[in-house]
Amino acid sequence: MAIRILGTRSNHHYITAASKLLPVEGGLRFLSTNPGSWNQTDYRKQISLANLLQRYGFPPSQLQNFLSRNRFVLNWNLQDVERSLGILLSLKIPRKSLVSLVSDCPGVLDLKFLKKWEVGFSNCGEVAVFNPSVIKTVLELSRKFSLDPGGFKSRLRVLKGLGFSEGTIRRTLEGSPRVIMMKESEVHKRVEFLSRIGIGNDGVDWVLYSFPEVLGFGVENRLMPLLNEFEQLGFNQELVRKEILAVPRILGMEVGELSKCLDLLRSLKCREPIKLKIFSNGELRAGFDVKLRIDCLCRHGLTHREAFKVLWKEPRVIAYDLEETDKRIHYLVNTMGFNARCLVEVPEFLGVSFEKQIVPRYNVIQYLHAKGGLGDEVGLKDIIKPSRLRFYNFYVKPYPECEKLYGRFSGDVVKGSKSQHPVGMWKLFKSPSYSDSKEDVTNMRLFMDSLS
Repeated sequence: MAIRILGTRSNHHYITAASKLLPVEGGLRFLSTNPGSWNQTDYRKQISLANLLQRYGFPPSQLQNFLSRNRFVLNWNLQDVERSLGILLSLKIPRKSLVSLVSDCPGVLDLKFLKKWEVGFSNCGEVAVFNPSVIKTVLELSRKFSLDPGGFKSRLRVLKGLGFSEGTIRRTLEGSPRVIMMKESEVHKRVEFLSRIGIGNDGVDWVLYSFPEVLGFGVENRLMPLLNEFEQLGFNQELVRKEILAVPRILGMEVGELSKCLDLLRSLKCREPIKLKIFSNGELRAGFDVKLRIDCLCRHGLTHREAFKVLWKEPRVIAYDLEETDKRIHYLVNTMGFNARCLVEVPEFLGVSFEKQIVPRYNVIQYLHAKGGLGDEVGLKDIIKPSRLRFYNFYVKPYPECEKLYGRFSGDVVKGSKSQHPVGMWKLFKSPSYSDSKEDVTNMRLFMDSLS
């Protein structure tokens, strides 16, 4: 064992129990390897606390790190800690969220603190208690910034006084929880900004419900410069108002982002039907769609420069649903095993048909790889770039068993390779036939007789 303690049999039992409970990490067990640093009581406390936390969903792999970073928890009464965990569960916080809350802010296990907030939540009404994630966020912020239930209740009164619905208040506390730390005047500034551009009370409620993060943006240094940029780009206030009501997340754009996105759109070289689809909802919405795709690509590891390059090379991505693009990248990384940055060299992956081209081709390559039929490593470029006929001739045709993996499209390729014209086209090129009359027959006989 990594720990050697000389003592009674009962002491050995505690150490053995902990060793069975907790995994070995880096060759060291969960407990301290320095026997002098802990006395017998400390060992018992640590083992008991570890067992307690594990019962409430704590993964054993996290316990060592948690207790080593938060030694002060060992000074608390174990029964009080258990009661605190019980209060958190009574507030309908899921076990997974409870583990996250305690890991990020172990101070919430303070029994006096939790009792105070348990009463505070019950006095705040149904709005706050309805969503467990709101309770988790409020507890974390209140512990870090010493917010009491009275201050929280006053913030709720401010939001209600502005005419927000209960659903909007819940969404605001979940999406922009720091609103409970803001002064009343700061909240009023954000609402007044929306009112100044022609958005009524119902519209403000809808905007905050859809995009509560807007309450965290400064008016002078973020929202007003963004509105000025819209005007400089030629979008009047009425159009901006309609677009904000249609897609409130437009307010989340950084100053200067829309200009870059519109520059990209105006430089696109693609077929007219694709352009029409991209601009079907107007230029402002198209620019915002570009921003969303850029953010999606950057989340998967591409730089902004690389993301813009991908969209310029493959404009169809802008017209596709964002969920479709995200699904393709997840398939590329998790199923096919390629790095997302391969998209810079092969942006066509995001534009070609997923069901008809990507999946069948990858299935064929996987089968041939497992069979040992591939001499060289096949990259993403080798899978996506070849034409349908070239891929078929190179990978599918030599292996008849791949016909089923390639799907119904293999038969179409064979038919298409034999003739470039639709079936029956030959009839249009056949010379017309005419019936011979008696006069024609007589003339032909006379002509033949004249030759003899």
